[in-house]
Amino acid sequence: MNASSVGIEIVNQGFQDTPQGRVYFPFPQAQIDQVIALSKDIVKRYNIKPEFVLGHSDIAPSRKQDPGPLFPWKQFADAGLIIWPNADEVARLTPVYTQQLPEARWFQQKLAKIGYGVPQSGQFDDATRNVIIAFQTKYRPAKFDGVADAETAAMIDSVAAQTR
Repeated sequence: MNASSVGIEIVNQGFQDTPQGRVYFPFPQAQIDQVIALSKDIVKRYNIKPEFVLGHSDIAPSRKQDPGPLFPWKQFADAGLIIWPNADEVARLTPVYTQQLPEARWFQQKLAKIGYGVPQSGQFDDATRNVIIAFQTKYRPAKFDGVADAETAAMIDSVAAQTR
C-alpha cells in the first residue's frame, strides 16, 4: 500500500467460475494458524492497531477481491488482530435499521470512518457498492452482494463505533 505497510502473501487458488456459479477455495487451517502467529508478531513488533490490519479488498475494493469470502477474518478477530462487530449491538440495531435504512451518505461516512476509500457522492453508485461488498465479504461472508441492508448497516455502525 505504501512505504510503511507490511504485506503477507497467502497462497490460495481464489475462485473458479462454474456453471453453478462462483466457487471459492478454502484456506487450510494450518496456513491460517501460521498467518495468525506471524500477524501477531508483526502487530506487536510494529504496534499496529487492529483497524489497520487489512486485506487487499479493504484497500482497493474496486480492483481487488482477495482474500475473499472464505478467509477466516473472525479467527483474526478472536485472536485480537482486527475489530469485529459486536453481536449484541448488531442484534439491537438491525431492527432499527429495518424500520428506517440510512441513506447512502450515512453508509459512505461510516465506511470512510472505518477506513475505506469511498466516494462521498450521496448515491449508491458502483464505487460505494464495491466498498459495501468488501465490508460484507470481511464481516458477513454468507451474503456479500453490495446491497445496503439493515444488517450491513448495523455491522458498519458497530465497527465504526470501535474505530478510533
